[in-house]
Formats: sequence, C-alpha cells, structure tokens
Amino acid sequence: MTARTVASAGALSNLVGSALVGDEWLTIDQGRIDAFAGATGDFRWIHVDPQRAASGPFGATIAHGALTLSLIPLLTDGLLEIGGTAVTVDYGFDHVRFVEPVLAGSRVRARTEVTGVTEDGDGYRVTQRVIIELEGSDRPALVAETVTLMLPA
Repeated sequence: MTARTVASAGALSNLVGSALVGDEWLTIDQGRIDAFAGATGDFRWIHVDPQRAASGPFGATIAHGALTLSLIPLLTDGLLEIGGTAVTVDYGFDHVRFVEPVLAGSRVRARTEVTGVTEDGDGYRVTQRVIIELEGSDRPALVAETVTLMLPA
C-alpha cells in the first residue's frame, strides 16, 4: 500500500473516518511466539508447548494477546506519513479487546481509522481504531483504540 500522506498532525482531522489497510500479511510463527515468551517470561503451555496445545482448546499453540498488541507499530508502519512531525510517542490505549486467538502459523495485518485529533500542548493527541485482521476469519484477532502524541519538528 502506498502511504496516505498529510502535511501535519493537525491535518489528520481531514482523515477522521477514513480506513487505511495494510497490504502485507505477517505470519505469526512459533519462533516469534517463543521469542515473546522469552522476553516476557510467560511460558504457559498454551503458547510454547505445541504437543500439549494440540490437545488443548484451540488445537495448536496461540500467540500471547500482548504479542498481538505489541505488533501494532510494525503492522501500521507505512500506512500513514505525517509531515512536520519530529516524534510520535505512544500515549496509551483507551480500549483493547482480544477477539479471536491467533494460532501459530496464522497471518495477520492491520486496518486503522483515525477517530480523533486534539491539540495537546505543543503537539496533537491522535486516536485511532486499530483492527488486527486474522486471515481467513470473519472476526478480528484484536480491536484497540490507540492514543499517540505527535510533536512538531
């Protein structure tokens, strides 16, 4: 996908309600799940034991919900280019729901929508609805409302 470009964070208000969808699917393989387990210390069998998970509720290991959430920057990179911005800082989440499990080997991508732009000191606070789509599923893996602070150059 070619990035949608705006001149400044303030101009993002013109995109409120517009959907941006990534073209690239990312495979969530067992190696990525294991690496995340190592980084967080979450080694529950549902994530890291393929043999035991095969007889579990999902029939395979699943990605940590926090892993799926942590992929938002990677999956949304390149969807939106904002001129005149020196730095963007993650400000938080107003809403996060893990809708469907992401089985090892599944592919995901992001769809976003700017939902609000507010002046905040010298910069802008931008909210976006981010949906992590799960290939082959009618239901998303994750729905979140992100809040980002964008400071001018």
